Amino acid sequence: MDKFTSNMKVADLVEANYRLLGVLARVGIDGCFGEKTVAEACAQCGLDPDTLILLCDVYSHPDFKPTVEMLHRSHVGDILRYLHQSHDYYLNCAIEEMEASTSRLLAPCTKKQQEVFWDFFRGYKVELKNHFGFEEEEVIPYVQDLMIGRQRSGFSIDRFEENHSNIDEKLSDFKNLVMKSLPPVCDTMERLQLLLWIFALQEDLKCHTYIEDHILVPMVRLLENPQRYRERARAQEEEAEEHLELSAREKEILVSVAQGLLNKEIADKHNISINTVITHRKNITRKTGIKTVPGLTVYAILNNLIDINEIE
Repeated sequence: MDKFTSNMKVADLVEANYRLLGVLARVGIDGCFGEKTVAEACAQCGLDPDTLILLCDVYSHPDFKPTVEMLHRSHVGDILRYLHQSHDYYLNCAIEEMEASTSRLLAPCTKKQQEVFWDFFRGYKVELKNHFGFEEEEVIPYVQDLMIGRQRSGFSIDRFEENHSNIDEKLSDFKNLVMKSLPPVCDTMERLQLLLWIFALQEDLKCHTYIEDHILVPMVRLLENPQRYRERARAQEEEAEEHLELSAREKEILVSVAQGLLNKEIADKHNISINTVITHRKNITRKTGIKTVPGLTVYAILNNLIDINEIE
């Protein structure tokens, strides 16, 4: 698939991945885009084109990973617009259609079968409403305040991560129940229609969650502390320079780990944030294939990064 750019036509974007029609609708670009380019369509609805391309990349490239520079160029307000409209679509369209389809599918089932199935489905619906309700009532207003320079005490994006539940597991169970547990008496075409809705929602939620975790959260962290932009950019530059070998900074962090320092102590020692320390440690594990502190300590000694006498 060719790289998406703001100069390409919106129609070509959709031809590359028809699922982007839903993304476009959520950010204000309707289906009547004619021969407009992405930049022209974005200008018409007050949308940042870099942000739209970022969203489209997530939905179209399974291995896509945004760089700090991409996040820096994009507009967090447009991410919030996408998230808000996605919540509305999930609750007022996708779930409602699934509920109507479920009702038709369960019609020939026994009363007991219907009751247990409805209990499960409605439990998931409540879980979904609570999940998005927290984001609408707490997270989005918090980020909007940050955008105008107003910091709200008692809340940070860390709290969002702590409360960010997995909304895919129960949906996956629901899908398997529809496929494997409902009796053959249920209408075949109705079962197929419901499964199509479930699979589509599952794929969409996967992208939605990725956008929250890997785009919104880092962007908000940069708003909370602009210094993180420089730290994350430096860490990514080092990773790009040496894909297999540890960078100079990663070796320093590895030595600190081998010396028994905690993340907070490592951050203070090297004058970086704890999140940057965690990023470096993930890269060290990925490159060395070693996950435990004792294992990393042995690695550091064998590679002459630290003397055994320096280990407590």
